[in-house]
Amino acid sequence: MIDLCEDRYRFLVAYAAALSIGHTVLLPSSRADQVVADVQSANAGSYRIDDEMVEAALGNAPTGQKINTSIAADLTVMVGYTSGSTGQPKTFPKRWHTVNGSNSRNAQMIRAAIGGNPDTVWLIATVPPQHMYGMEMSILLPLSGNMAVHAGRPLFPADIASALAELPRPRVLVSTPVHLRAIVESPQEFPAVDAIVSATAPLDQPLAAAVVAKLKGEMVEMFGSTETCVFASRRTAREEPWRLYDGVHLESHPEGTMVHAPWFVEPVLLQDIVEQRDGGRFVVRGRSSDMIEVAGKRASLSDITRRLLAIEGVKEAVVFQPDADAVGTIRRVAALVVAPNLTSREVLDRLAGGVDSAFMPRPLLIVDRLPRNELGKLPRENLLRALRRD
Repeated sequence: MIDLCEDRYRFLVAYAAALSIGHTVLLPSSRADQVVADVQSANAGSYRIDDEMVEAALGNAPTGQKINTSIAADLTVMVGYTSGSTGQPKTFPKRWHTVNGSNSRNAQMIRAAIGGNPDTVWLIATVPPQHMYGMEMSILLPLSGNMAVHAGRPLFPADIASALAELPRPRVLVSTPVHLRAIVESPQEFPAVDAIVSATAPLDQPLAAAVVAKLKGEMVEMFGSTETCVFASRRTAREEPWRLYDGVHLESHPEGTMVHAPWFVEPVLLQDIVEQRDGGRFVVRGRSSDMIEVAGKRASLSDITRRLLAIEGVKEAVVFQPDADAVGTIRRVAALVVAPNLTSREVLDRLAGGVDSAFMPRPLLIVDRLPRNELGKLPRENLLRALRRD
């Protein structure tokens, strides 16, 4: 099943129906027609379900029919697709016992952040259920974590405030840094929440602290990927290191970090380079794909981005290689920068003191906003399109 429902309740109903008859749910990285068509053509016999189809089925549902609620531990219950921010999307099948291993710990972390063990926790999410993060936090938690979820997907601050007001407490907002920044910058008043969960992109401490001040709840950032699901978390407003979930351990490799968890089918290699610390904690130092080399010199794209963000007047920035896949060429570095009151020349002049000339972004474009997708990520195709517009 390709579950295209936008209403979260209908998505959940369709997902549960698929599981009850042993079907796998495919989660394309986007609901764009071509992306969905590519997924469907690559999976013979797959079929689409949308809001109208679920609504019609609910209206004609027979009463008194016994439904299978027993799910085999080794059933492949979903296939996640990478977002394409690092290249061609790949597929990652998930078995029921695998997603439950992560999901049970997600539920424990959220309840710990709330500071109690209420009968029901109410969730509201600004992320779509088709994304692995949205799937974990707004579909799996209601299915097996004794939580309830708001059916909508509010995006703008006023809509988020209105949806929060519809829920009893304790209530949890599941969101992303781009949505949380909009909340902080909005004059809108918000009902207090008991916890805020963030993922999909790194959340800096100043923003995390501002979110806590605005919404009053505990800030919890989740660390995971389409490949692994969530396996670590941190209270970002007051700590930098991530804390591994019980049973998880990391193994450093030259090309990244191997993640081991009791619920994995096999260990998973991520590109993240981490510094391990005592007590199951770690700090991310970049990604193996971040490292670039020109004329024998090495630098990190994330470090250049960090230096850009440190310039007064720069609100957002991303540094990347437009020709990263080219062979036999000198790989240039480009940057998109949101800095309303600065010119490209001024930003470059201020950056020059901390970056070798070989790695200075050329071009560096001042843009109104970064070309993020609906999850706040920056797919490579969006970055290249923004460069071509110049």
